Amino acid sequence: MPLTSDADIATLLNETRTIALVGASDRPDRPSYGVMKVLQDHGYRVLPVNPQIAGEHIHGEFVWNGLADIGVPIDMVDIFRNSAAAGEVVDDAIAAGAKAIWMQLGVVNEDAAARAEAAGLKVVMDHCPAIEIRRLALSPITPAE
Repeated sequence: MPLTSDADIATLLNETRTIALVGASDRPDRPSYGVMKVLQDHGYRVLPVNPQIAGEHIHGEFVWNGLADIGVPIDMVDIFRNSAAAGEVVDDAIAAGAKAIWMQLGVVNEDAAARAEAAGLKVVMDHCPAIEIRRLALSPITPAE
């Protein structure tokens, strides 16, 4: 079952250090742009993923073509894609060895969530980590060394 309790969500956010943000945008008017900055300001390393702008930079981070290209351990994959597209991202996250999947507000894919959980990943759906950090009044994390 996807994580829904405040305690479980807080634990996941406090244990996470590296986040791959799939569907990242370099456009300041897009929600993913602002969420990425909030996550960075909270201490996370956020690795943007967007094949349309791969090789560019967002908030100082190189934009990756796909999760398989990142090459560093990924604690959580934050999905800024529609519910139907989330399934493929989840499969890529499982293959990349991610520890958790976070589907953004409005993104719900029960089949993908079940696959992730069966592979041992934690799952959050229909929430925004930036909102949850503020709502739960979480302290900034210490970035990974």
